[in-house]
Amino acid sequence: MQDSTFIKRVILKNYKSIAACNVQLQPLTFLVGRNGSGKSNFLDALRFVADALNYSLEHAIRDRGGINDVRRRSRGHPNHFSIRLEFALPNGSSGHYAFRIGTRSPGGYEVQTEECILYCKELFTHEVYFRVDSGNVMDTSLEVAPAAAPDRLYLVNASGLPEFRPVYEAFSQMGFYNLNPDIIRELQAPDPRKVLTRDGGNLTSIFAQLPQTVQESIEEYLAALVPGVHKVNVKELGHKETLEFRQDVAGDEYTWRFLANNMSDGTLRVLGILVALFQGDGVKQDSVPLVGIEEPEIALHPAAAGVLLDALRDAAYKRQVLITSHSPDLLDDKHLDVNSILAVEAHDGNTIVAQVDKVGKSVLHDQLCTPGEYLRLDQFQPDLTQIPKGHGPKVRQLVLFDPNDSDPYKIKKKGTPE
Repeated sequence: MQDSTFIKRVILKNYKSIAACNVQLQPLTFLVGRNGSGKSNFLDALRFVADALNYSLEHAIRDRGGINDVRRRSRGHPNHFSIRLEFALPNGSSGHYAFRIGTRSPGGYEVQTEECILYCKELFTHEVYFRVDSGNVMDTSLEVAPAAAPDRLYLVNASGLPEFRPVYEAFSQMGFYNLNPDIIRELQAPDPRKVLTRDGGNLTSIFAQLPQTVQESIEEYLAALVPGVHKVNVKELGHKETLEFRQDVAGDEYTWRFLANNMSDGTLRVLGILVALFQGDGVKQDSVPLVGIEEPEIALHPAAAGVLLDALRDAAYKRQVLITSHSPDLLDDKHLDVNSILAVEAHDGNTIVAQVDKVGKSVLHDQLCTPGEYLRLDQFQPDLTQIPKGHGPKVRQLVLFDPNDSDPYKIKKKGTPE
């Protein structure tokens, strides 16, 4: 598989149930764990970044119930949360983007620290960076820096500059999905947006924008996942539009036509997953660099899990794919790379996210069983040696750091590169 990885590493502190985690991501990554372990919270941290850039930081926090519902609740009463993402862009540049949001009484918040650094010798003669503390631009490579505010992410302001525009666009075009068949079933208004909405509310418009070859590929996967469905078309009904399916009916020589409101939840959800995976294909400027989907196996027959895995792998050639799952059927492939699996567990209300422990890696590497069989045995355990020190009783302060530093959790005394 070619490296389509957009986000190389995710470092979180005090985000919802996650006290701290430091994990690397693959082109296709599975977050595996029981219900309530915190898999969705990990994905939501990435979605938080996209929401804060697409709409506003206030919207992202308010949509999650307020700052006190975003920061982790514990005896230590942490008063901030931090997100750091190390990334690689298609244009050859790489770097990191990080921020720390602190609480203010009563129920307020501020961006305590925000930093972005880009490295690319081919594109820049020097490192491009900015660091903002509490609404003040502390250091930057920009000759003329936009103004900053303590209640907004500075990357939004910096997106007007050519150096940081690709970073902004990549993070803001990430897509995260918990598809709702009832929403997909409704008549939808035409939508010019290029990214599928979280619940599938603009699925018809996104499907209509896809090149014909991509539509045909989606239809082939759909036919394999939902036998009898052969074709999907967009049908206009007044000022609204919906999807029309062609499906075999027993005893009839010809396929019948059914509108979305007559299709099953499983069929609509599967189509939504496929469109989420392949949206923007063939149109470079509309590329979605990362797609996160929660439990794509829901309402899918176990026998179709192998086809779904093929679709996930196919999509991961062009964009990074993150999946939450507790389905043994989806992981029933002995060739599945164990490094693509992150084990997620909850201990005393705290979520632990890490690669599979050494025993699990050895078992799966030697193909003694498939990851799905290992999951059925309930043997997936996170590698505790990869957990940041203090992840249990105490957590060391997470700050912005040099990506070349061997210890990413030590305090960085300077906010900009040497």
